[in-house]
Amino acid sequence: MTKVTSADVARASGVSRTTVSYVLNSTPGASVSDATRRRVLDAAARLGYAPSAAARTLRRGRSDLVLCVLPDWPVGPAVEAMIDRLADELAERGMSVLVHHVRGERPLTDLLRAVTPHTVVGLAPFDPADVRAMRQAGIGVVSTFDEVADAGEPTDAAADDPQRRIGLVQAERLAARGCRRLGYAATPDPRVAAFVEGRLAGVREACAALGLAAPLVVDVGLDGSSGADAVRTWRSAGVDGVAAYNDEVALAVLAGTRAASVTVPDALAVVGVDDIPVASLASPPLTTVWQSLDRQAAYLAECVTASLDGLPQPPRPRQEVELVPRASA
Repeated sequence: MTKVTSADVARASGVSRTTVSYVLNSTPGASVSDATRRRVLDAAARLGYAPSAAARTLRRGRSDLVLCVLPDWPVGPAVEAMIDRLADELAERGMSVLVHHVRGERPLTDLLRAVTPHTVVGLAPFDPADVRAMRQAGIGVVSTFDEVADAGEPTDAAADDPQRRIGLVQAERLAARGCRRLGYAATPDPRVAAFVEGRLAGVREACAALGLAAPLVVDVGLDGSSGADAVRTWRSAGVDGVAAYNDEVALAVLAGTRAASVTVPDALAVVGVDDIPVASLASPPLTTVWQSLDRQAAYLAECVTASLDGLPQPPRPRQEVELVPRASA
């Protein structure tokens, strides 16, 4: 379908393109009668005219668009909640959020030319060359990764790795309730391998510190049969407590315990991650580890608004993790 232009609106309303521009942009001081204004607005609505983002940017001197670059991750409840919170925070400043879910090899710079954002928010590391290109173009860069925000200069984040701390909290909870042989419910999805490894490292660290054997790792798909197979494998090895990659995987494990007639938490305790809304509705209700994703979203919004106001980025808050105890462990 052919894109409707301001020239089409001008022809339909019988006025000049300059008048159309005055009306649609609410140009201060422009002398346009109420009747003409109504005629232009009616024509624009009838034709479905929408000004381009690039044109709005040129007129205003800045864009009101924030581009949120989401890596090739599965979009589950936790990621959705974080993006939703970010959009709410920025809407209060009159900013709109466009989410770009990375797929394929298209360069980020191609997208930037098309949408002309004010700021780009990254939930995973940017290529340093992209960071330089964005800054040279006057586009703000905000990231959840320190090394990205510093244009590729690495920092030592190992000392305060929230993923590792998640695994530590999970394992310590299971050990505290008497579990002596732990299993780890991983996900076979390669897109989140880095998160799996970080959390698993925390479980392994806790097991070593507590004098327990290394966790028995089993990949669990998001279905009951996969969960049942994993539960049978763990029980045959004497596993009595399972730390799951996230709540969705933990729910598959719980479904597997029912299929395998294994009682929770007496025979097998289970701990998830994220505290998604359905975690409290599981049978039994799922013990989980909450991440401060709302705080992270608020921080990203603060960074964007600081960029709008020409201020330095605020200090990065520590990402908190907290156990949410329920009946499954």
